[in-house]
Amino acid sequence: MNKPRILMARAVFPEIIERLQTVAEVEANQEDVLFTKAELVAKLQGKQGVFTTGTDRIDAEVLAACPELRICANMAVGYNNFDIPAMTAAGVVATNAPDVLTETTADLGFALMMATARRMAESEHYLRAGLWNRWSYDMFAGSDIHGATLGILGMGRIGQAIARRGALGFGMKVIYHNRSRLSVELEAECKARYVSKDHLLAQADHLMLVLPYSAASHHAIGAAELAQMKPTATLVNIARGGIVDDAALAVALKNRTIAAAGLDVFEGEPMVHPGLLDVPNVVLTPHIGSATMPTRLAMAGLAADNLLAFFSGQPLLTPLNPDPRTP
Repeated sequence: MNKPRILMARAVFPEIIERLQTVAEVEANQEDVLFTKAELVAKLQGKQGVFTTGTDRIDAEVLAACPELRICANMAVGYNNFDIPAMTAAGVVATNAPDVLTETTADLGFALMMATARRMAESEHYLRAGLWNRWSYDMFAGSDIHGATLGILGMGRIGQAIARRGALGFGMKVIYHNRSRLSVELEAECKARYVSKDHLLAQADHLMLVLPYSAASHHAIGAAELAQMKPTATLVNIARGGIVDDAALAVALKNRTIAAAGLDVFEGEPMVHPGLLDVPNVVLTPHIGSATMPTRLAMAGLAADNLLAFFSGQPLLTPLNPDPRTP
């Protein structure tokens, strides 16, 4: 019996490739070539499975050109690179990698919030430029984290982990807005209070964005929302690019509509809106929310586990749509 064939769309840990080779013929991409859509389609010919990251778009056009494809396993919790309805219609199952990155991403979100509030990047640049020659009472005076009001937009696993850090570790007052309210038990565990989006924007000293990207959440934070925030407030986005209107944010930072921002994700990344590079009151990181070696290995391992389960006839661990093998 012929082994199934799997494409690794991006470079990955060698041990992950070795695991997949126990059940499949694997075409690796350890040179980490960024395929165009045409190149991805060409590489997927004759493949039944593909290991993807959040940068690899699987849409109706790709699916129509790759009739043998049966499973796409994403090494990410987000999956806006997948057209789920088109995949379901084509009988292609999609999986993602939730849970394993929750705490690590929450750590980065909290670190980014603290760096933003305390103007750490701005002051480091000042020091490195050789401009620090005396102390002054208001030099890079930022805002407190402890005791402040933490607003969270999106209250899934990562939002809840950030809420726990804020409430239990720093005595913050936590408010949140979400599509659906948490259970009473979860609110108590997170010490979080549900509020309207308008209330969240107006009251948060530090606003953290952790909602999934969709057409409905595109530019959930734009010029109008930024104008509702306190002029002393900070904004942190560790969710997905496109949730914030980056052009509007650059203007708001320049005009001091809000005090500062911390961004790990961007519209059109890896490109960054040039206006964000020209303002000092923003901390920028290149989408490293889950970037620790143990977590990235766990993410890759979960994606591989889904592929192994599919081709071994076992139930999928984290399916995003109906499994075509299931009656």
